[in-house]
Amino acid sequence: MSTHVKARPFKSKPFATKLANHSLLQLAAPLGLFQIPEGKYTYTIYSYIRDQRFTDVIKILSNELTGFPKSRAALSLLAYSYYHIQDFSNAANCYELLVKYFPEVDDYRLYYAQSLHKSGQYAAAQKACLTIENPELSQKILKLQAAIKYETNDVAGCKLLIDQCQAEDPDTIVNQACVLYKESKYEEAVKKYTEAIKIMGYQPELSFYLALCHYVLKQYIPALKHIADIIERGIREHPELSVGMATEGIEVRSVGNSQTLHETYLVEAFNLKAAIEYQLGNLEAAREALTDMPPRLESELDPVTLHNIALMNMDDDPSAGFEKLSFLLRQQNDFEAGGGGTPSPPETLGNLLLLYIKFEYFDLAADLLAEYSAIAGSTLNPYYYEFIEATLLKTSSPEESYKKFDDLASKHVDHLRKLTKAVQEARASAATATSAPLSSSEDPEVLIKSLVNEYDDAVVHRYIPVLMAQARIYWDMENYAMVEKIFRKSVEFCNELDVWKLNVAHVLFMQENKYKEAISFYEPIVKKHYDNVLDVTAIVLANLCVSYIMTSQNDEAEELMRKIEKEEERVAYEDPAISSAGGTSAGGGRRTYHLCIVNLVIGTLYCAKGNYEFGISRIMKSLEPFHKKLGTDTWFYAKRCFISLFETLAKHMILLKDSVYTEILTFFDACELNGRNIPVISESPLSPTANMIGGAIGDGVGAQGGNRVVDAARNSVAYEARLLKSLFLKLI
Repeated sequence: MSTHVKARPFKSKPFATKLANHSLLQLAAPLGLFQIPEGKYTYTIYSYIRDQRFTDVIKILSNELTGFPKSRAALSLLAYSYYHIQDFSNAANCYELLVKYFPEVDDYRLYYAQSLHKSGQYAAAQKACLTIENPELSQKILKLQAAIKYETNDVAGCKLLIDQCQAEDPDTIVNQACVLYKESKYEEAVKKYTEAIKIMGYQPELSFYLALCHYVLKQYIPALKHIADIIERGIREHPELSVGMATEGIEVRSVGNSQTLHETYLVEAFNLKAAIEYQLGNLEAAREALTDMPPRLESELDPVTLHNIALMNMDDDPSAGFEKLSFLLRQQNDFEAGGGGTPSPPETLGNLLLLYIKFEYFDLAADLLAEYSAIAGSTLNPYYYEFIEATLLKTSSPEESYKKFDDLASKHVDHLRKLTKAVQEARASAATATSAPLSSSEDPEVLIKSLVNEYDDAVVHRYIPVLMAQARIYWDMENYAMVEKIFRKSVEFCNELDVWKLNVAHVLFMQENKYKEAISFYEPIVKKHYDNVLDVTAIVLANLCVSYIMTSQNDEAEELMRKIEKEEERVAYEDPAISSAGGTSAGGGRRTYHLCIVNLVIGTLYCAKGNYEFGISRIMKSLEPFHKKLGTDTWFYAKRCFISLFETLAKHMILLKDSVYTEILTFFDACELNGRNIPVISESPLSPTANMIGGAIGDGVGAQGGNRVVDAARNSVAYEARLLKSLFLKLI
């Protein structure tokens, strides 16, 4: 049994200001960095700018400044180029020099303040705004100051400044919509953004903000429609951005962080699409959305994309995921300390803590929470903070942890009962309401739907994780009766949820005298997916088969196993890559282990009951064919049965037929042949070295290593198969 609080992909926030174009200025000759024909210097520079080759412009002009550090033309165009590659810190440095050398030009003061704002230096940007007294720039200054207030969460100050802007200016309508979004008035924000689009025409930026509002309202269909519009226009108008090429396996060059890429809002759209697919449980589609975006080097990725890539690929590459999230957190810490860095998504710390807990790195999670306590206070909501604190107490004080979870569960139960009452009152009100037309905000059906959605969300994402974490404490103590008691208390709220039914079934199964009750919970889950039985977790199928056997329903068990076998054969026929070697062995594909695990569990059951002859035959059969079924985890559970058999043989408690001895020796030979590249212990995601791995045969360590060290040369199934064969030969 495990608990899991779903990590949340980050959503970028709307508010933007624009940088005006610079006028044409003459430059002196270069100092030999680029060989530019005489008299063509200015033409070349502006040709590069026209072609958006800003990196080349920066190289040339940086060299220019070594000879002419006060060149207005060089500094101005250098700042402009930095701004357009999203390097706002260096743009601010250039504009600061322009303000110093040419204080009479107020435009430079405005651009300086704007660059500071875009680089996240809000206090400095606000101070720079106060130095501008030109009345012609007053409206631009008001917009910039409002943007600064917005980013620093001063909503009241932001609204006050927006009210001073020209009411007929479309930017004012957009800014009002942004404030409504900040105030969580998403439906009103949708109306404002729609009004702005009617006035200003289609703009990717506004379409993205509309999609974002629909996403927060969980209106995924209209959100995806706006995202599709952004992507379609981006592909049609800017084919040079190579959208979707990486997903198709085509090698393309990085498009960099150009102004064109920023203006298309393709990166934001693909991130939001990934977030929606993630929420809907379509992880493959979410990963595809991230690979579809215009290609960039990892060093060029924005914090939101880097965060989402780490999150989406955590199951496949946890080491890289932890590294990316830790990097983002350090960047955030440096940024808040004023030492540079880039602001990271506010979800970063919470997601990293939850992932540490998921992988059971409790000490690392505790250290992380202590180190970033200031960030935790501002980015973690009270629920997650209390949940994480209670979870971290499990290792040191299970009793105190249980008490904290119990208090949390009580709070959630009270909230759920209030929501239930509110739904009942809303339905009663709807039944007595007149037929007069109502606005959407007054429609009882809309209110009921909203309350029901809130109730479902509270149960699934708040109450269930607390309940499972609470039950896990007694599960680890093997006090299954107490776990069952905890689950019984939650029947009122959770009896319709599959995740609750599944864990209840596990608890009943583990008590060994309630197999019939376990079947009553397992069966509906399996039958719901019977046409695609491989969608059901393998251990659920295995436990159901065992329950059938223990209740003398062998026919049902055999029928289910035949169904699994046929389904695996069908999948292997339709997609041969799935059945090819992979997983933890060489070959690279992925495997279907369902029938293998069912046979392993049944074989282990018979071995535990003392029927080694039948149990061991099941174990050996479960790994056939070896090149498809033999893996790190399957070998771990198979070898335990053989070690138990050896112990029993050594005590002369059983006798085996000669044919069984021969089959066992043949089995070890096959494991040695096929297990040369299969590790016995999978490297931990945060392991300091790939060559020295914890655990060895007989250590009692799971498939992911502990702290013990074993030579990498011994870390293979082939080595252990030879070792077990030698022990077996000594016994016979």
